[in-house]
Amino acid sequence: MKILGIETSCDETGLALLEASGGLNPPTGGPKFKILKNFVASQIKIHRPFGGVVPNLAKREHLKNLPILFRKLGGEKTLKGVKLLTVTVGPGLEPALWTGINFAKELAKKLKIPLVGANHLEGHLFSFLLPSRSSTAYDSRLLKKNIFPAIALIVSGGHTLILNVESFSKWKKIGETRDDAAGEAFDKVARMLKLTYPGGPEIEKLAALGNSFAVTFPRPMLDQKNYDFSFSGLKTSVLYYLRDNPQTIKADIAAGFEQAAIDVLVAKTRRAAEETGAESIILSGGVAANKHLRKALKRTAGIIGTQFLVPDFKYNLDNAAMIAVAGYMAYLRKKKYRLTANGNLNI
Repeated sequence: MKILGIETSCDETGLALLEASGGLNPPTGGPKFKILKNFVASQIKIHRPFGGVVPNLAKREHLKNLPILFRKLGGEKTLKGVKLLTVTVGPGLEPALWTGINFAKELAKKLKIPLVGANHLEGHLFSFLLPSRSSTAYDSRLLKKNIFPAIALIVSGGHTLILNVESFSKWKKIGETRDDAAGEAFDKVARMLKLTYPGGPEIEKLAALGNSFAVTFPRPMLDQKNYDFSFSGLKTSVLYYLRDNPQTIKADIAAGFEQAAIDVLVAKTRRAAEETGAESIILSGGVAANKHLRKALKRTAGIIGTQFLVPDFKYNLDNAAMIAVAGYMAYLRKKKYRLTANGNLNI
């Protein structure tokens, strides 16, 4: 089945054309995807002067970028043979979401192609299914054992949560942040250090030059017997440390902060995997592009004897390929999302 995916949940405009096959049962091969075309238009330069995403500017850029990417994709000729359109309906910035939804509705009506809504978080969850040459790629023919049950850590600028995933069609949220998401904390600490937006990659680059043992920050909720997170206090701790120790090397502060955040993310995920008897750990979301986090969680998975699955770096960030995957998985599950923008849509 050929699928067109459309993503406009925040500050990345994405269109992707995928070939999808297979079903929901891993023993018979599970779902398979081939990326035919995948385009992303970034808005980082637009939002950088403001230190974060401005919803109305994001909407304006999506309206400009969607027709451009559609022409780049090949226009209507490319859609011959497309059997399904998928578009992000949430969560995200509602002005931005509406641009993609309205664009998709017009295409579906004009070309008489079925249209389904996709959950952005499910896009992140299933992004490990996208093709990759990495050793952590999903391939049911090569896996030593079934991937389920699995523990999935989705960590991004807007969300930090842990899912207990029983199958491709059944999961339960068992932990989430009680305040700031990890990516949000990275961005805010980056602003404190006078780094540019987006803060996550800048923190990672600066931390690589520092000593993570030079400054010790708290590990919030690390010892609590749950799978929840809290990053607001960690962010505040950095603020006070900068105020009281202005001469400290910024790279050491970045390294100490990054290490504290990663320690909590890894420890909570590990405990969830051990206590649920997980066969796999799945990592996704924008913060999953952090190399230190990827290495730490992969190493932890090896220690406790679970498989580790993570998409390629380019699929951790918002993209339409993962939305095509999420739409296809929803289609297989007969899950229907309303074609209206829902900024707070849950998983």
